[in-house]
Amino acid sequence: MDKKDNTIFWAIIACLLWSTVYAGIKIGLQYDTPLHFAGIRFIISGLMILPFTVRPGIYFRMIKEHWKIVVWVILLQILINYILFYLGMDLVPGSLGAVIVGSQPLVTALVASMMHEEDPLTKRKMITIALGIIGVILISAGRQALKLGGAIELLGVFMILGANIATATSNVMVSLKSKGMNPLVLSSASFFIGGIIIFLISMPFETAPQTKMPAEYWLTLIWLSFVSAFAFSLWFKLLQRPSVKVSELNLWKFIIPVAGAILSWILVPGEKPEWLTIAGMIIITSSLIGFYKNGSKPYLRQ
Repeated sequence: MDKKDNTIFWAIIACLLWSTVYAGIKIGLQYDTPLHFAGIRFIISGLMILPFTVRPGIYFRMIKEHWKIVVWVILLQILINYILFYLGMDLVPGSLGAVIVGSQPLVTALVASMMHEEDPLTKRKMITIALGIIGVILISAGRQALKLGGAIELLGVFMILGANIATATSNVMVSLKSKGMNPLVLSSASFFIGGIIIFLISMPFETAPQTKMPAEYWLTLIWLSFVSAFAFSLWFKLLQRPSVKVSELNLWKFIIPVAGAILSWILVPGEKPEWLTIAGMIIITSSLIGFYKNGSKPYLRQ
């Protein structure tokens, strides 16, 4: 498997893992408050990665040498992104939230084109993004009616869009500024420190959850922590590859709603395939295959 195919393979693995997150968050929030749950999750994620990083002396030296990118990832990827995401998703219907989250490849392409001269918007890229967003809308509409209520739901939409901008900016900065830093150290430190900050923020603003949680809660928490630990460490590693363009890598995130819908059909009682959902899946799959099969070679800078 050459490096291009290797990148595509691992990008798909990361996105398949992320596709399980929404159902997990929904389960976890039945028992816990949003920020408390997120904080605990990220603290555990940071600790999960720690044994696979480097010796303590090298670990802290690396953080000291690259402290700026660590701070930016904590601020953008962990704090702003996840606080706005958790709070925004709590204000909008699930289907609408899925569409806004699904616009992330478009937001990333726009941010990357402004921050990185070697990652411009191209006609082929914009066509793929447009088809991908159409596919996400069809998948969401097939599973639940799309609707926007009053000002509170509109606020939720802007929060999720803000989360998309924060994570897109973080992705570009990791690609440009984190060369020479072990991606496991970057993800471990950012998750652990960011998790502690979110946990502390939750204390004065959220009611303390019950102390005795069912097994379902703990299993969900451990799975979500693992997904964050593995998928983000992998994603940071891919972003550091000199041949990878941030906007093109993020196109693979269009498969997240596809995999999420399939998981719902398998796991959620009463969920069944709808023709709109299937049409959306076909559009997304065709657009990605078309993008990577035709035109210039992906992941090679022009």
